[in-house]
Amino acid sequence: MTTSNNTIQIQPAERLSLVKEYYFSRKLKEVAKMNAEGKDVISLAIGSPDMPPSKQTVEKLCEVAKQNDAHGYQPTCGTPELRNAMAGFYKRWFKVELDPTTEIQPLIGSKEGILHITLAFVNPGEEVLVPNPGYPTYTSLSRILGAKVRNYDLSADNGWQPDLEALDKTDLSKVKLMWTNYPNMPTGADAQIETYRKLVAFAKHHNIVVVNDNPYSFILNEKPISLLQVEGAKDCCIELNSMSKSHNMPGWRVGMCASNAKFIQWILKVKSNIDSGTFRGLQLAAATAYDNDAEWHHNANIVTYSRRRRYAEDIMNTLNCKYDKKQVGMFLWGKIPDTFSNAEELTEAVLHQARVFITPGHIFGSNGERYIRISLCAKEEKLQEAVERIKSMTQQ
Repeated sequence: MTTSNNTIQIQPAERLSLVKEYYFSRKLKEVAKMNAEGKDVISLAIGSPDMPPSKQTVEKLCEVAKQNDAHGYQPTCGTPELRNAMAGFYKRWFKVELDPTTEIQPLIGSKEGILHITLAFVNPGEEVLVPNPGYPTYTSLSRILGAKVRNYDLSADNGWQPDLEALDKTDLSKVKLMWTNYPNMPTGADAQIETYRKLVAFAKHHNIVVVNDNPYSFILNEKPISLLQVEGAKDCCIELNSMSKSHNMPGWRVGMCASNAKFIQWILKVKSNIDSGTFRGLQLAAATAYDNDAEWHHNANIVTYSRRRRYAEDIMNTLNCKYDKKQVGMFLWGKIPDTFSNAEELTEAVLHQARVFITPGHIFGSNGERYIRISLCAKEEKLQEAVERIKSMTQQ
C-alpha cells in the first residue's frame, strides 16, 4: 500500500457551523481541570438531582434485570405498563384524561422529544418561536434541523410570561411550532392557567402547534398544572414531561410527550426510524416510580429543595443580586448589580476566586445577560460552604 504526504481535507457538515459546543460541555472541562489541580470547585450550575429515586423504583429495576427474558428489544411505542402509568400520573396529578394507547409517547428524555417533534412538524426554512431567555436546546436543535429560529421576549416586567398580543402583530405565516416552558427554566416563573388558555387560543388562531416543556412542575411547587388541562389543548398542543427532575431520575432517560392521537402517530413515525424502545427494566421501574405517593413528592421536591433554597438566596444576597422569592423549580434566578458589566464577569470571579461554579444567564439568550442562575442540586453542607467561600471573596 502506498502512502501520500497529502493531508485528507474532510470537512464537517455545514450544519455544525450553526451551533457551538454546549456551554456546560465546554465549561465542565475547565472545572475538571481545576479539580485535578486540587482546587475543589463546588458546582451549583447544573440541574442534575443528587438524590435517589424512590426505593421501590430501584427495587423494580433490579427485579426485572434478573429476569432472563427481559433483555430483548422493546417496542418503540413503550410497554403498556409504562404508557398506562403515564396516563395514570396525568389523571391523578393534573386531572387530564389521556388514552395510553394513542395519546402518549414515551421518550428518552425531553431533549429527544424536541428533536422528534421538530422533525415531525417543521420543514427546513420554516419558523419556530423560541423564548428568550429559554432552554438552549430549543434553538440549537432547530438550527441543526434547518428551521429558522424566531425569538420572542420574556421579561421580568411581564412575569416572564409570553406577550402574545405583541406576537399577534407580527407575520406568523411561516411559523410551525412555538416552544414554551412552564414552570420556566431559567427564570423560575410558575405556570399560570390564564397563560395556558391564551396559548391554546393563540395556537388555534394562527394554526401553530404549541409545545410546552413541563419537567419542573413538582419542584418547590404545591400546585402543579398542565397545559393539557385547558379545554381544546390536545387539538393543537403537545406537552413534554420528564422523570429527571420530579422523580430524581436524570440518568435514567425517561420522559414522555402527550397530545392527540394524530400528533403522537407522527412523532412515533420519526422516533421508530431513529431508535428502539428502552430496556424493559427501565420502563417497568419508571412505571413504578409514577406511583410514588404525595408524601414522597412532598419530601423530595418541596422539603429538601426548600432547605437548599435558603442557601441560594444567601448567595444572591451576598452578591447583591435581586430575585423573586415566588420562583419555583430547582434553580434560583437573580439580576446582577450594576457594578458588573455582564453576568459572566461575575460568574468568572466567583469561579476563580471562590471556587464556586454558577451559571451566567447569557447562555439562555440575550434577555438573560444581566442574570445568574444557581442550582439547588447540591447537598446542604456544600451549599453552606459555597456561601462561606463567596462571603469571604466579597470581603477581600
